[in-house]
Amino acid sequence: MEITGIGNDIVEIDRIKKAIVKNSRFKDRVYTSNEIDYLEKKSDPYPGYAGRFAAKEAVSKAMGTGVRGFNLCDIEVVNNSLGKPEVKFYGALEEKYKDFKVMLTISHSREYATAMAILFKCF
Repeated sequence: MEITGIGNDIVEIDRIKKAIVKNSRFKDRVYTSNEIDYLEKKSDPYPGYAGRFAAKEAVSKAMGTGVRGFNLCDIEVVNNSLGKPEVKFYGALEEKYKDFKVMLTISHSREYATAMAILFKCF
């Protein structure tokens, strides 16, 4: 495997909460139905929404494109059986990144969520 990109992002949890509360379409434009279902089971879903937003931004930075030519829903963040976040690509990204792997970490504090992504090309 070869590292092809590294990205990180930090976001205010309250900013994401306000976007979700204020704009009913925000969630559907940014998150997959799997992500929404998972997060809505939490007593406070907003740190999770913010963490996944930061993760999607970090992945897009690792790709070197920023959020251009695809929708944020084309990047899905899921947790494996141990709770580790993993990335699935859909839509415009699925074919392009079929030979890539993403290592991802997400962290939250009281006010902020942060994520770091490392994009690997698999041979």
